[in-house]
Amino acid sequence: MENISMALLAHVDAGKTTLAESILYHTGSIRKMGRVDHQDTFLDTDSMERARGITIFSKQAGFRLGEKSFTLLDTPGHVDFSAEMERTLQVLDYAVLLISGADGVQGHVQTLWRLLKQYRIPVFLFINKMDQEGTDRRVLLLELQRKLDERCIDFGQDRKKEDILEEVAMCDEHLLETYLEEGEISVSEIQNLIAQRKIFPCYFGSALKSFGVKELLEGLETYIKEPEYGEEFGARIFKISRDDKGNRLTHMKVTGGSLKVKQVLQGKEWEEKADQIRIYAGAGFRTVSEAPSGTICAVTGLTKTFAGEGLGMEKESISPLLAPVLTYEIRLPKGCDVHRMLLQLRQLEEEEPQLHIVWKESLGEIHAQVMGEVQIEILKNLIQERFGVSVEFGSGSIVYKETITESVEGIGHFEPLRHYAEVHLLLEPLERGKGLQFASSCSEDVLDKNWQRLVLTHLAEKNHKGVLTGADITDMKITLTAGRAHIKHTEGGDFREATYRAVRQGLKKAKSILLEPVYEYRLEVPQELVGRAMTDIQKMSGTFAGPELEEEMAVLTGMAPAVTMSGYQREVTSYTGGRGRLFCTLKGYEPCHNQDEVLETIGYNSEADVENPTGSVFCSHGAGFTVSWDEVDEYAHVESAKRKEDIQIETARAVPRSFSQIRLDEKELEEIFARTYGPVKRERNAFQKTVRSVSFDSSSGKSGGKKKEKEKEYLLVDGYNIIFAWEDLNELAKTSMEGARNKLMDILCNYQGYKKCTLILVFDAYRVEGGQGAVEKYHNIHVVYTKEAETADQYIEKTVHEIGKKHHVTVATSDALEQVIILGQGAARMSARNLQEEIRMMKQEIREYYIEKQKKSGTYLFEHLPEDLAEFMEDVRLGRKEIEEKEV
Repeated sequence: MENISMALLAHVDAGKTTLAESILYHTGSIRKMGRVDHQDTFLDTDSMERARGITIFSKQAGFRLGEKSFTLLDTPGHVDFSAEMERTLQVLDYAVLLISGADGVQGHVQTLWRLLKQYRIPVFLFINKMDQEGTDRRVLLLELQRKLDERCIDFGQDRKKEDILEEVAMCDEHLLETYLEEGEISVSEIQNLIAQRKIFPCYFGSALKSFGVKELLEGLETYIKEPEYGEEFGARIFKISRDDKGNRLTHMKVTGGSLKVKQVLQGKEWEEKADQIRIYAGAGFRTVSEAPSGTICAVTGLTKTFAGEGLGMEKESISPLLAPVLTYEIRLPKGCDVHRMLLQLRQLEEEEPQLHIVWKESLGEIHAQVMGEVQIEILKNLIQERFGVSVEFGSGSIVYKETITESVEGIGHFEPLRHYAEVHLLLEPLERGKGLQFASSCSEDVLDKNWQRLVLTHLAEKNHKGVLTGADITDMKITLTAGRAHIKHTEGGDFREATYRAVRQGLKKAKSILLEPVYEYRLEVPQELVGRAMTDIQKMSGTFAGPELEEEMAVLTGMAPAVTMSGYQREVTSYTGGRGRLFCTLKGYEPCHNQDEVLETIGYNSEADVENPTGSVFCSHGAGFTVSWDEVDEYAHVESAKRKEDIQIETARAVPRSFSQIRLDEKELEEIFARTYGPVKRERNAFQKTVRSVSFDSSSGKSGGKKKEKEKEYLLVDGYNIIFAWEDLNELAKTSMEGARNKLMDILCNYQGYKKCTLILVFDAYRVEGGQGAVEKYHNIHVVYTKEAETADQYIEKTVHEIGKKHHVTVATSDALEQVIILGQGAARMSARNLQEEIRMMKQEIREYYIEKQKKSGTYLFEHLPEDLAEFMEDVRLGRKEIEEKEV
């Protein structure tokens, strides 16, 4: 028998706690029903809850219905404590949504309905306070169907069974056919429809007068389907709290297998034992040795857990949809130890993550984000009770956020003496409300997997600040594309610094925009005052639809900035004489309606924010020096992944874009190299920039002259770099990339015959999905196709590193950054232009040699051929001779 977790949700003052008391009483869990006004309810155990008559902290209690076992969770109803309620939704199997029959569907009810839909939770509805005058069951049901879902069905016992079944059948096409044929619908089929959120049973009654409650309980017993769990252990953490002795409690639901006392639990960066397992019921609890699947329990002994964390097979939950939109300064009394108070407030932040306690060192102030004034009063009391400190809250200000409008690469480098790390991040904008997402597309050949995981950890461990106002960034995907570590000098903290700086540098390069919180509102005013209301909404930079007429009232719905809607409720009450009503729910964040004004008011200077630097630290001659964000790209040791990706995407599609060649002269390259690695050590046997003069022995056909015995030479060629750099190949590539590749291979075959070196041509398959990589022999050269997620530069760097210690290596590429890295690996470099010039001179010398030879022998085979054809024939002849020699 599995345990079923079920919560009660409602707008404040709808009677939720009273319904909880009634359910526990009628199921035999408590002997006496408590009352909110008598301050003796079973679940509102906190003194502040009893004094105010509202639920502040979620509580639990168990009860049974027939053979089914339930855990009932009573959640806060006040909008200021919505975050506590939303965290509870993560562990629910079912929910009972309570609606006041006297008030109907209020604004916060629609917010709850949206959340229940988001979390895919099956819902039963209980319309309470039907004992009050003016409540009409039929009218309320129509309102539920209009404002929530048309599949809300009255399941009351006074209704005819065939009427209920007919409405149920209308909600599912397949079931409708079965019902028309057989005239019956089974209980299991109704259970499935409810579990799939295809129907929503509604019950009417009064929790205080205890009528309609038994019908609800019978419906829960009959139509709730017991959940199924797997054998593999999993648990979802939804809350952190502390008991009256200060013990830290981790509240979780076991979603698979079972949890045992002293069982070792693991998070991303921690491993601890579950010392004690508690099953709470109101203020009391009992300890158990094992918690099976479906159990909601509190565990002691865990010190690093957080709300929303998944254990075992469970993944971390999504970010909450409801978030504070106001931030306040917490003003401490004179003589209070600020830093000690900050640590104590961090404990509250564990229990209420949306508080988001922030220490602003430049101002010497502690700030907190809260949902509203009621929460402020509760926090003041909580701080006084727990820490003995009387605090005050300053005036509130809007919580802004920042995002970007286009993709950009951020580079962070951290290299003071004996430290080294470089990180490249791709920042991409996402849709509104998506939050931050982190990923890696970096090859393990470039950066070890352990370092990659560390970078992703650093991305997720803090709220990164934007560069417009210093507000948190949101709605973007940050992908690790490249990085570099040092075998001796890299430590974990180095990647933290490099990662933070990469984010900030990317934001400085990007086009950032400011986001502000926006409310969805429903405004009800007398019809004669609708003109005044519409004018107010326009002045508040809001939008509206309608008006719709409902009896004597006009209804406006739409969106408006939270900052302009602040305090409007009091104004509505004033000009409507108390008849108007305003319901606001947070829709999310949208571009700020007055960004320039806000930026001027805040006056944030991203360059003066020493805690969040935008530049990087490089090393020269044993000392670190700071490089401004706008110059970091020039100093970076790893090539820009985003620029290479743009080229590779076009390559994979065989539609190359025009190549913009970066040319640096020798002096500029050496200056960059010296800043990075120190003075250049020149190789005696390097390929020269200028073309060597070669003479041929007329009798042997081989080059003559005195030549020094050379070590084995390698030439590595970045294929696509050369194709895009040479005008004729670039034009051919626009029509046929394969043709351009083949032509380059033929040219290099002839060049290898001329140079007698080992020539390796590398083609980049970085963006070719599923590419496994390949090495082929093409006549007398080697052709390499890199594997997926490996760039040509990465392959070349790795190869140079492996063979450069024993042999002389030259790399042909016009990528300036790659040339700097090549120098650092001890190889020589050759630009695409230099290689093209050498090949041209090679052809010229060969042509002159054969013409001279023909004149001496009297053979004029190629004399009257067109120049292009003559060169082609010479290339073929030279290449064929080389092939024959290799085969022999």
